[in-house]
Amino acid sequence: MKKTILFLLITCSLTAQVKGIIKDSISGKPIPFVNIWVENENIGASSEENGEFVINTTEKSKKLIFSALGFEKKVLKISEASVVKLKPTAYQLDEVVVFKTLGTKVIEIGKTQSTIYQAFDNGPKIDTKYFPYLPKYKKTKYIKQVNIETDSKIEEATIRLHFYSVDANGFPGEELIKKDFIVTVKSGLKKTFFDLKDYSLKMPKTGIFIGFEKLIIEKNKFEKTITDSNANTTKIQKTYYPYVLYNSVEREFQFTFSGGKWNKETKYKIDGSLTKIRINEPAINLILTN
Repeated sequence: MKKTILFLLITCSLTAQVKGIIKDSISGKPIPFVNIWVENENIGASSEENGEFVINTTEKSKKLIFSALGFEKKVLKISEASVVKLKPTAYQLDEVVVFKTLGTKVIEIGKTQSTIYQAFDNGPKIDTKYFPYLPKYKKTKYIKQVNIETDSKIEEATIRLHFYSVDANGFPGEELIKKDFIVTVKSGLKKTFFDLKDYSLKMPKTGIFIGFEKLIIEKNKFEKTITDSNANTTKIQKTYYPYVLYNSVEREFQFTFSGGKWNKETKYKIDGSLTKIRINEPAINLILTN
């Protein structure tokens, strides 16, 4: 029987807010769902569908980092961030080859022995799960679906999924899908499958990182009034859904994108070799087909 333990992190309001809007530097159109970070801090936000954003910070001397798929990353002083213009990336597009899969063989990869799931408010971070390539995938080399387990109190909560290649240093590298992969999940505890067959993705022989990014937007916000009877005060607790469920597993590393950069968690033995660490890994699996 699956057991879900839900940890709610209550975030107190800070004393200052920075508001602005993000636009395409060429078309002038607003850019939705931009990842925004206070440089070198675990404070972040997402732009709304109209490009507007609000981020809590107390230090005007800090810098903000703006990143979005299809646009060059930009770093600005907070005082310069009322109108942010991002430059579109000039992609050298590879020839698109549409593969016709047979679909006669299907396997699910990424299952773990752990059946206890936990849910955390991971904020605006991108948490990833690494899928190594195995020789047995040769007969089911196409990625058909991705499935993700979530917990939500909102009926139509949205998150962004990322599909990364592995770079020369073993870090999450290039985005394999060259557009935002925004998905919607239903309320409650759900395992949802999302179709990838139109993207003609093959399982890379260097493996693949799948990441999810919580969108800190009004559509995903759930508010609850908290009353302290002893102090005779009330406050509004803001939570952003959906929560993605996690498995507690042993791995040699974990990658998280926060503060505008990739962070790697590892542990080494005295002889310099990697040893396994216990991490919370997103409950994400892949369906491969032939």
